[in-house]
Amino acid sequence: MESLEGIWQPLYAELDGEEAPTEVLQQTEVELCDGGYFVRFGGVTSDQGTYQNEEGNLTLLGTNGPNAGRTIPCRFKFIKDTLMICYGLDGTRPTEFKTRLDAHRYLVTYRRKLE
Repeated sequence: MESLEGIWQPLYAELDGEEAPTEVLQQTEVELCDGGYFVRFGGVTSDQGTYQNEEGNLTLLGTNGPNAGRTIPCRFKFIKDTLMICYGLDGTRPTEFKTRLDAHRYLVTYRRKLE
């Protein structure tokens, strides 16, 4: 099984069916390490917390930043050399890897950054 641990660069993202700007994706990275997550924008940590990996399901527990105090259930899968995560921003775990208007889903495809 692939490891979630590492630094991930978003290649594509959409929120409720709307594609994220490329400029934003290029400045964003997510690090998953030792049960913690860190979201950086322009090299500065903007969101962080802990995560639990439950065989295809991921649960983020925000501790600092805009998601402090929130629980965000997710689904994830590996596709070749990429990682796809669908975040349930409304507090419910997504049942599929899709977004649509007012679904409160954030779908991201990441590539592992090489150190």
